[in-house]
Amino acid sequence: MNAVRKLLARRPSALRILSASGQLGYGIPEQALQAGLARRPDFIGCDMGSVDPGPAYLGSGAMATSPAVTRKDLALVLKAARSLDVPLILGTAGTSGAAPHLDATLEMIRAIAREEGMHFRMASIRADIPAARVAKALEASELTALGGSLPVTRADIESCTHIVGQMGIAPFQRAFELDPDVIIAGRACDTAIFAAIPQALGFDMGSVMHMAKIVECTSICCEPGGRDAMLATLDAEGFDLESMNPERRATPLSVAAHSLYEQADPLTFTEPDGTLNVGDAKYTALDERRTRVTGATWQEAARCTIKVEGSAPVGHRAVLVAATVDPKVIARLRTLMVDVEKTTRGLVSGNYQIHPRLYGLDGVVALGRDEPATQPREVGIVVEVIADSAALAMAAAKTFKQFLLHSGFPGRLSTGGNIAFPFTPPELAAGAAYRYALYHVMPADDAADLFPVSVEDI
Repeated sequence: MNAVRKLLARRPSALRILSASGQLGYGIPEQALQAGLARRPDFIGCDMGSVDPGPAYLGSGAMATSPAVTRKDLALVLKAARSLDVPLILGTAGTSGAAPHLDATLEMIRAIAREEGMHFRMASIRADIPAARVAKALEASELTALGGSLPVTRADIESCTHIVGQMGIAPFQRAFELDPDVIIAGRACDTAIFAAIPQALGFDMGSVMHMAKIVECTSICCEPGGRDAMLATLDAEGFDLESMNPERRATPLSVAAHSLYEQADPLTFTEPDGTLNVGDAKYTALDERRTRVTGATWQEAARCTIKVEGSAPVGHRAVLVAATVDPKVIARLRTLMVDVEKTTRGLVSGNYQIHPRLYGLDGVVALGRDEPATQPREVGIVVEVIADSAALAMAAAKTFKQFLLHSGFPGRLSTGGNIAFPFTPPELAAGAAYRYALYHVMPADDAADLFPVSVEDI
């Protein structure tokens, strides 16, 4: 009998859940992790990815994290779980959770096991969705853009290098049937990592999903927020939260605030398996560092839906980095950028896009129509070029740089140069560029087929 089956057979009345990492691969604070292990959790969970790093990682199949740091983090949580003989559950393997990310993560775990002489059963869950399956949903008018308008055609779908579906709880519970010690999933809802075992044990799903939503980010729900391990203790009425770093306090206010994290609706959150409502949730301080949460409710979905994410290549990227403190240049900088782009396009032919960002003026947020423009002391300049080839992108970036450096304008006093560079060369080859062609929701009555589960003994 392996770790998952032992836990499900034991059926504890209170379940201790340790969230060891909010995104595994960036380094785990070890002191907090050890403090969490001393509390003898019933299982350990880690989120390993997100869409936050952007479409490049899903598109390319690469991890956003350092392989060395990722492997170190994997070793920490794997050895921790095996030392306690408790389940380890990881979701969204390798940043984006597509086949290359999952395979790389599985190979790291196998290598760690060989080096450490460890033996266990590992289940893996794939999340790759065939383009034809998404196209079928499109043709049936069942593909809905998430959070805004993102038109999609069959050609867009077929252009994606990788498409993943964000699995809910059910694939994890199918993995439990294979009697694993360790479960590694491709793209998954963060909540599913922490909710699957409590659901299998029969805990109230309102409390389960609310707990899972909060702990997946570890101690970000605390004051001050951080990335230290977080312990949740779940019982029949609710759950208690405590950071494993004594300097972080899970207060009613900080926990309630985190319940709104990454949500458009402050009260209801939709998952593949149903909808969580926190409108009647209560947050009660147990002491200065711990908060108890009760009152959330859960409505099972009449039909399972999943989010699909697809990344498609759009060309090759080069980036120019510069800055200026010349007040005369700053006063005319927007006009200069337009003029230099026209000059560049007259000299460098081909298909490319130029995206200038002027940090200090409007590089992050565009000025509103009625917002007065104030002149800053200095401006950072980032010019992104995306072209059909890396050579063309670099050619346009270099030409843009040179004419921005030396373009004249009325009232110019210095002819030595309009801009400065933080390093040389200031033009950087940034590799292939991608876009999210798919960020949609579709029904998934065939979820059992979409997320196949396999097992291996290590």
